[in-house]
Amino acid sequence: MNPAQLLAALATGEPVSGVALAAQAKVTRAAIWKQVEALRAHGLPVEARGGAGYRLPWPLQMLDAGQIRAALPASLARSLGALEVHWELDSTSSELQRRGAQAADCSVLLAETQTAGRGRRGREWLSPPGLNLHLSCLKRFEQGFAAMAGLSLAIGVVVLRALETLGIAGAGLKWPNDVLAIANGRPGGKLGGILVELSGEYQGPCTAIVGIGLNLRLTPALRAQAGQPTCDLASLADGTPPNRNRAAAALVAALVDGLRQFERGGFAGFADDYARHDLLRGQPLRMSGALGECDGIGAGVDARGALQVRMADGSVRRVESADVSVRRA
Repeated sequence: MNPAQLLAALATGEPVSGVALAAQAKVTRAAIWKQVEALRAHGLPVEARGGAGYRLPWPLQMLDAGQIRAALPASLARSLGALEVHWELDSTSSELQRRGAQAADCSVLLAETQTAGRGRRGREWLSPPGLNLHLSCLKRFEQGFAAMAGLSLAIGVVVLRALETLGIAGAGLKWPNDVLAIANGRPGGKLGGILVELSGEYQGPCTAIVGIGLNLRLTPALRAQAGQPTCDLASLADGTPPNRNRAAAALVAALVDGLRQFERGGFAGFADDYARHDLLRGQPLRMSGALGECDGIGAGVDARGALQVRMADGSVRRVESADVSVRRA
């Protein structure tokens, strides 16, 4: 019995005895214990309750490509390239990069866990199995790099469209690629992140690999490990996150539709929605980058997706790359 099979056996949230698991897998109880420890090392809080056996503190759903595809609109499902679920990858985006020209347009890969999931500026993205969503989509464009301005912001809008489909409110967007919970009208903990990687020619064509990580359920240990304020969909949905396969289908459908919309008209078709969900607009901000630190007030984004910041002298500065935090009042 490998970790994936063990997690599937524990997915109901009901206790399962080590004796029963060992008998089912035709291995020793010590071998089962080693697999339990492997799941714990991945970040899953597997409990051991005396004679009752092993259990998770809540039920979960294993990702299933067939269920995800069946939940998609029929026309979209037919037009997808690959739709694959893997137990473990270094990262879904890296796997699509390795496939290169062999990957069909609008191919989508999901993984239960990633060993080298990454976010913006090479930061690690936590990827415990069974809890959250980690997926990437490959999209080819006839346009070149110049036409991709604002793509990561548009994908943020796409994520919020998917959450709306799932009936989840209380999220907004932090430039350039974070999805945050809203706390008292201000940016709260991080719900998800977006990473867009481009390859090809400046004048075209080019290929975008869009990676999305979305927190459905976080344990206290994972929150502590994150090193920053975090949140999950369970917190926005009265303690129970949406079914993972349903959430994956909503995200895939919104993502593919959104990428095709972006292909037709660029960021302009997303600008109004972005402005409506912009958590930095009107907030006191601190920007830090290669030129040092500076402070200002968020003034939305421009037509190409650059952050606009109103400085103390009244001028507006365009920011295309920086770490941005909301200053404490």
